[in-house]
Amino acid sequence: MVGTRKAPILHHFSESIAGATTIRCFNQENRFLLRSHSLIDDYSCVTFHNCGTMEWLCLRINLLFNFAFFLVLIILVTLPRSAIDPSLAGLAATYGLNLNVLQAWVIWNLCNVENKMISVERILQFTNIPSEAPLVIKNSRPSPEWPSSGKIELENLLVQYNPTLPMVLKGITCTFPGEKKIGVVGRTGSGKSTLIQALFRVVEPSGGRILIDGVDISMIGLQDLRSRLSIIPQDPMLFQGTVRTNLDPLEQHSDQEIWEVINKCHLAEIVRQDQRLLDAPVAEDGENWSVGQRQLVCLARVLLKKKRILVLDEATASIDTATDNLIQQTIREETSRCTVITVAHRIPTVIDNDLVLVLDEGKVLEYDSPRQLLEDNSSSFSKLVAEFLRRTSKSNRNRDLS
Repeated sequence: MVGTRKAPILHHFSESIAGATTIRCFNQENRFLLRSHSLIDDYSCVTFHNCGTMEWLCLRINLLFNFAFFLVLIILVTLPRSAIDPSLAGLAATYGLNLNVLQAWVIWNLCNVENKMISVERILQFTNIPSEAPLVIKNSRPSPEWPSSGKIELENLLVQYNPTLPMVLKGITCTFPGEKKIGVVGRTGSGKSTLIQALFRVVEPSGGRILIDGVDISMIGLQDLRSRLSIIPQDPMLFQGTVRTNLDPLEQHSDQEIWEVINKCHLAEIVRQDQRLLDAPVAEDGENWSVGQRQLVCLARVLLKKKRILVLDEATASIDTATDNLIQQTIREETSRCTVITVAHRIPTVIDNDLVLVLDEGKVLEYDSPRQLLEDNSSSFSKLVAEFLRRTSKSNRNRDLS
């Protein structure tokens, strides 16, 4: 119980540190502080009773041993000399005094071992977690040029996170043509991010299949699949190191190639601010870079790999409009021969795409070009655009009034 009560404290503390800025913005310091005190109180209560029980056990064991030792001494004293040698009796009494400490130490450690078995229980739980598919399947490897066109086919795709939970994607069937830009929109919980997770096989489909250039991705290894795809996530991830190691962690590209993508992503001025250039340090999680700059670094990392399929999972959701426009411009210029799948809640992000897929509750509502969908005022996409425009105009009006 001590171990199970300690884990929530560490988890809550790490989450509070990571989200300290957000907590302060919403004035929620007291709520998180009270939650922390509550978790510490639960842990302290269990720890106190655990220590009290151990002390109670040691005290009772000492009393029991002392009583037994007292009876042994009485027997040794009352026995006649002919029954036992006095020197042996003294030796037995001397060793008996030391056995008290040894016995208490042994019992104390046995109890501690039993309490620490929670660690073994956790390890056994981890061993029962299903493993991912193999990284490489030798008898089913795609060609080195795969994917060549970037065509993606979804055939009756069914996805659920757990057999006991309802379906998240419910029979999605559509085709993403190669070298096209496809936008995926929908309300919260419609299954947009789940679709991307299924594409990377983070979640295995419960039914149906996904084909990329005619290859069923469930039949190949995870490394063969994920190494041929690129993604820019919503939360940009940078690692502690240098600019070079963040852009090219496997050291597969020359400095000239790295500078080319840096210039394309409009990061040259930022990198040149430090005399160390590509060897300039990057803090853990990119703390010495702004969110927009981190997103541009992720874009540069993707462009450096030159993959045929690029996924943007709400990549511009947490950045300003200017940086969003910059990223969209770079993507349009540098990914003309790539299949680009953009998951976004900002309608302008996907308004100029070739096709738009509208999801709702895990089903395909509409799938056509933005122009065709906007011509129909009753379409779900038109309603999303109208709602976005109303929300934008309202926020601008409130900003002007303030």
